[in-house]
Amino acid sequence: MAIKALFIANRGEIAVRIIRAARELGIRTVQAVSAADRDMLAARLADAVVEVGPAHASKSYLDKTVMVQAAVASGADAVHPGYGFLSENADFAAMVEEAGLIFVGPRPQTIRAMGDKATARAMAAKAGVPTVPGSEGRVETPDEARRIARDIGYPVMIKASAGGGGRGIRVAATEAELDALIPQASSEAKAAFGDGGLYLERFIGRARHIEVQVLGDGDDVIHAYERECSLQRRRQKVWEEAPAACLAPAVREALCASAVRLARSVGYRGAGTLEYLYDPETGEFFFIEMNTRIQVEHPVTEMVTGIDLVRAMLEIAGGAKLAIAQSDVVLNGHAVEVRINAENPAKGFMPSPGVATALAVPEGAGIRFDTMLYEGYAVPPFYDSLLGKLIVWGESRAAAIVRLAAALEELHVEGLVTTAPLHRALARDAAVLAGDVHTRWLEGWLERGGLS
Repeated sequence: MAIKALFIANRGEIAVRIIRAARELGIRTVQAVSAADRDMLAARLADAVVEVGPAHASKSYLDKTVMVQAAVASGADAVHPGYGFLSENADFAAMVEEAGLIFVGPRPQTIRAMGDKATARAMAAKAGVPTVPGSEGRVETPDEARRIARDIGYPVMIKASAGGGGRGIRVAATEAELDALIPQASSEAKAAFGDGGLYLERFIGRARHIEVQVLGDGDDVIHAYERECSLQRRRQKVWEEAPAACLAPAVREALCASAVRLARSVGYRGAGTLEYLYDPETGEFFFIEMNTRIQVEHPVTEMVTGIDLVRAMLEIAGGAKLAIAQSDVVLNGHAVEVRINAENPAKGFMPSPGVATALAVPEGAGIRFDTMLYEGYAVPPFYDSLLGKLIVWGESRAAAIVRLAAALEELHVEGLVTTAPLHRALARDAAVLAGDVHTRWLEGWLERGGLS
């Protein structure tokens, strides 16, 4: 049964993206808004708007009961959770389905299984997908942690079993550090996710962060190749590319095949991403977690494959089977995405909410700007600082970066301080141009004065 009316349980640029995909399918859209978001772009574009609570996300976008009640009252027959907020909350997905609505994403049991990183690692091992050496499940006691760390060797990563976004992660180089950092990691994980569970894995010093985009209909699964997201600050992605230029064709084939194998083993439905660490010194790759939602960086995959991932999510949720076979997915050129945040990179990335008094957006072949901005929009201080994503395509990686640099010169947002200067500097850095980076490279570059 095709979706007729879609309730969007999110905000910002991803809400705009979902509305535009829904429009193409003739789906009526209902936008959830907090009291602080009544004038956001998504609210202006949607067919209807429902206020779901005050500005604080815990009383609006994160309130499962309020969101489901609002969706039902709006007359929608489906809910799209976007990313962040409730997008990977299995209880929310179950509540949506129990209310008789379609959840645009995986089944609740899939979200629950893959959302716990320790469980996901065990399922990956069962599917024959390599994982970073570490604990087989949650670490329950300090003694168990010490034993596992001695077995896999220092340094080790202490990671939260629930959630993501770099929360609850510490690196211990010695047993003394392990003892000191475990309580910190558990406390942070508990505060961020309501779950202080931890697990351990080997730390790979110069790892590349690679993720594979998958699309499934509950029975069949295909991949749309991989992205590299190694340029990170505090484990938050800053710059993303597709495909990953560091991979040899044989490694790419094996990596993507492993992602499909794991997604099929859980009967995956919708768009999802399997994240890996790649060790360029050994050529090994290791599964680390799965994101059971659309990713912020999905546009680079769309640019190199021609697949509209959000539209595909809506079609699959409405009962359609996969419209394309694996053999139909072909890589074409290279794409880069940079995140334009309301932050001041010259002042420790201090948040910079305000009013966009003027806006000039780059245009032309191979350029896309996914944003929530418009002239006169007051960016509220209550949410994530992401304003938009500048995405470019080129026939090669070098050509894409040249186009990115030109597009960044054309992008002007007045009234707000943004991270655009960071990306202008990265687009001309020799190491970035050579692709000689890893997950800790950017923080070192910033400490060395890369922005100056």
